[in-house]
Amino acid sequence: MKAVGKYIVVTPIKESGKTTEGGVFLTEQNREDIRYRQAKVVSIGDTVVAVEEDNEIYYDRHAGFNIELENTIYKVIKEQDVVIIL
Repeated sequence: MKAVGKYIVVTPIKESGKTTEGGVFLTEQNREDIRYRQAKVVSIGDTVVAVEEDNEIYYDRHAGFNIELENTIYKVIKEQDVVIIL
């Protein structure tokens, strides 16, 4: 699998849940306090400059779209959606 152009294919890293002060456990999908998600870069497009394969990044959680290949779900985002490279 190879990303094209300014696209980046990533595998999201699972965030842990959080328990509120009231004792309610919030799963990753229900946490409104997390704006950015962590992921590992699987493939980069040919015009992507700053990001390399195998980097860990943070990206906007509303960015991109999911794609499923061989029973694995990947996220496809644009280079501009990356906010931090670890």
